[in-house]
Amino acid sequence: MAERILISPVTRIEGHAKISIYVDESGRVASAQFHVVEFRGFEKLCEGRPFWEMPALTARICGICPVSHILSSARACDALVGVQVPPAAVLLRRLMNYAQILQSHALSFFHLSSPDLLLGFDSDPERRNIFGLLEQDPGFARRGIRLRRFGQSIIELLGGKRIHPAWATPGGVLEPLTPAAQSEIAIGLPEAYESIRIALDRMKSLIDRFPEEIEHLGSFPSLFMGLVTPNGALEYYDGEIRIGDGEGNIVAEGLDPKRYMTFIGEAVEESSYLKFPYYKPMGYPGGMYRVGPLARLNIVSSAGTPLADRELREFKQRGRGAVCQTFYYHLARLVEMLHAVERIEQLLAEPEITETHVRAVAGLNHHRGVGCTEAPRGILFHDYEVDETGLMKHANLIIATGQNNLAMNRSVEQAAMHFVNPKSLSEGMLNRVEAAIRAYDP
Repeated sequence: MAERILISPVTRIEGHAKISIYVDESGRVASAQFHVVEFRGFEKLCEGRPFWEMPALTARICGICPVSHILSSARACDALVGVQVPPAAVLLRRLMNYAQILQSHALSFFHLSSPDLLLGFDSDPERRNIFGLLEQDPGFARRGIRLRRFGQSIIELLGGKRIHPAWATPGGVLEPLTPAAQSEIAIGLPEAYESIRIALDRMKSLIDRFPEEIEHLGSFPSLFMGLVTPNGALEYYDGEIRIGDGEGNIVAEGLDPKRYMTFIGEAVEESSYLKFPYYKPMGYPGGMYRVGPLARLNIVSSAGTPLADRELREFKQRGRGAVCQTFYYHLARLVEMLHAVERIEQLLAEPEITETHVRAVAGLNHHRGVGCTEAPRGILFHDYEVDETGLMKHANLIIATGQNNLAMNRSVEQAAMHFVNPKSLSEGMLNRVEAAIRAYDP
């Protein structure tokens, strides 16, 4: 008789989810599904709120990456007021975004994923966590903790607090960067470089130990989407959209994020509260695409910083065309962390970064605004429509985790069909299915 194996909750992710593994009458895995069980309702509860509240309100979508929502929301509000954001404010927004990328990636790699990689997928689940890692390799674990703290400290120095900083606002930011804060951030750069280098070397030394996981925790061709600069380099704050395929070909480029609705569709399924975005020209579900670190490194021509460029060239050699193995999200995250620290150092040296003119003030001038940035987990869209008084009539939010939804479902099914034997079930088998989800860091 057919049955279901339920993994609930999925552990070591930044949210609440479960996985259903469906077993056929012969006792073999037939399919699997990833369910997001949280009903959030942010698009609806935004209605009727003044648009200037949106950065602080939508920050509550995520306690790990509130900065990403704050910046995308602020950019949508910039479009509503129709002003040019002062140069210093743009630099500071970029600085905070890189700090967000750094701290979030550090949490994902060191706290949530490295226990599998360093302690083993089949290790005791009571020890397979950050505390077990602290016992086995305290120096490495502490480096991860301190690296995340460095990113959070930059956010706090800019915005006043580490989580939900009410700082980015329509037209700019509320406070400039002080010379004292600029110096304090610079002091932490050498240790950050060293910790990322150690993590990169460790990760590359581990990869050969996991050939089966690399090939079966979500290895398949897909589209990849993200922001790039006009010359095709990594971009997280203000760029154009490029889409690539599993062969490494560019499918579309120069796409305007403000016109996202012309090439991104959104489907819904009864199995999840999370939407299923797809690339419209290829339909649903054929238009599956991935976003985030793996996608960004696949589509860019360069990182735009010297150390990350060297790592990017090596990374791209791991694929035939594009790197299609979900497992490599972990390595891509570390390359992006290195790039983030390089860009933080460059931004601190910008002469304009301590200028005090950081906000252009204006009232409502337009009734629709779209903001788009790269969050740690991938490209993020905030689309607002307001009435004549500035009250929200409609909001559409397309978050990174949602855009990976089709790919996550395919990954858990592939992992379950390869690793799970229902007739002799073990915890390590199910942990590998969970690990397919952790790679996306939903």
